[in-house]
Amino acid sequence: MKAVDKNPRVTPSPPVGVLARGLIILECFAEDRLRLQLRELADMTGLDKATLLRLLGTFMEYGYVQRGADGRYSPGHSLLRLGALYRATFDMGQRIQPVLRAIVAETHESVAFYIREGEQRVCLFRENVSRDVRYVFEVGTRVPLVDGGSASHVLRAFTDGGSLRSAEVLERGYAITRAERSPELTSVSVPVSELHGPLLGALQITGILSRQTEEQQIQAAAAAVQILRSHGFASRPANFPGKEIS
Repeated sequence: MKAVDKNPRVTPSPPVGVLARGLIILECFAEDRLRLQLRELADMTGLDKATLLRLLGTFMEYGYVQRGADGRYSPGHSLLRLGALYRATFDMGQRIQPVLRAIVAETHESVAFYIREGEQRVCLFRENVSRDVRYVFEVGTRVPLVDGGSASHVLRAFTDGGSLRSAEVLERGYAITRAERSPELTSVSVPVSELHGPLLGALQITGILSRQTEEQQIQAAAAAVQILRSHGFASRPANFPGKEIS
């Protein structure tokens, strides 16, 4: 398929096939071109306005393009669904492992990614810090949710709301535990989701109680959220218990 010519002074030759013509329209949109007028689309694709209107009408019907009150066109909600499907085709480990390494480098503590399976949390991925005194995560470790731990509180808050701390976790966006499961350990966890998607799991940072204050844990949670965002994840799942759905 031909690439879109971004130079408005040159009218490109439009593709011949109907499918190619439709795709060339979608390729016109970019971060610096989120809303385009019909004239701009015609200049960029080389398609006449009658053909454009017909194709845009089909795209709007299926949610791939939307038309604003000002008459300009922009990407539609169905593209978000396709983007989520595309992300799902990647191996989760390849995506989350760089996040874990970045958080270890920032916090100097061990980090793990947990999911919920029934009434347990399961460690799927981990990155252990290189320190003489440290907590070591093991992939595959299962911990009953009722046994506590910051990851358990996050997983329950954003699934069934069953933790006594669910309201607090939903408000703050993270959970902190200090000597809850072990007198020597402390941890902080944040939820992990796709953008505008449901909960994927919980990211837990675990350290030694004597060397981490609660303020340092809050800072670690904030750093984790920023790192997740920089890697295309979100830390505020959609449609969780207690959330008002409009």
